Amino acid sequence: MRIHGSTIFIPGATSGIGLALAVALQQKGATVVVGGRRTGRLEQIAAEHGLGTVAIDTTDPASIAAAAEQVTAEHPDLDVLVTMAGIMRTEDWTTSGFAESATETVTTNLLGPIRLVDAFIDHLRTRPHATIMTVSSGLAFAPLKVTPTYNATKAAIHMLSESIRLQLSGTGVEVLELEPPSVATDLMPGQKESPFAMPLDAFVSEVVELVESHPDATEIQVENVKFLRYGEARGDYDQVVATLNRLDPHGS
Repeated sequence: MRIHGSTIFIPGATSGIGLALAVALQQKGATVVVGGRRTGRLEQIAAEHGLGTVAIDTTDPASIAAAAEQVTAEHPDLDVLVTMAGIMRTEDWTTSGFAESATETVTTNLLGPIRLVDAFIDHLRTRPHATIMTVSSGLAFAPLKVTPTYNATKAAIHMLSESIRLQLSGTGVEVLELEPPSVATDLMPGQKESPFAMPLDAFVSEVVELVESHPDATEIQVENVKFLRYGEARGDYDQVVATLNRLDPHGS
């Protein structure tokens, strides 16, 4: 993925990792458009950061289609899509009552990216070089027991990224998977204050440095996520899972 001179759309970027990454990419010479549901917040972001903004609800197929039409019309040189939007909720599967929250998590975290790629793929294939950046998690590789559906959706995003990368090979569209560890954001209550969460600025700085220094990478892994990412490969998966669930109530 090339940053300087690219035009990047990041739906789900009105706060947290999405917004911080959008600002950092803009500072590196990219034109960045962010998307979100709250029009007031979008107006504030445009005023404060000079970012382009588009209203989008990634749980709504019609909203995704409308946003894709607007973004590609206003930015015909769009060549990067970052499927950032996501939610993370605790669930108790020992008794009934978790299905509604689980369904909402699947809709946002898995169906949202699928629908976004579907809405933008034809445009991206017209560009000389294009990138789809998916966003999985360290929890795609080691489960946090209190967030089973989140873990499952992020594991699905990892395998989806692997699969569509194979399909898109030779088309000019690359697939780059971002794998965050726990980062100090408001994704879950208390996560911003967690001593196990990586500071947001440090995370985004390392991500941008990795993207710049490894333009042909298929996965972006900051050092903090490798404990989770490679537990199975190292042969200490059971210890990783035990440590994760003993130490960190928030995961990633």
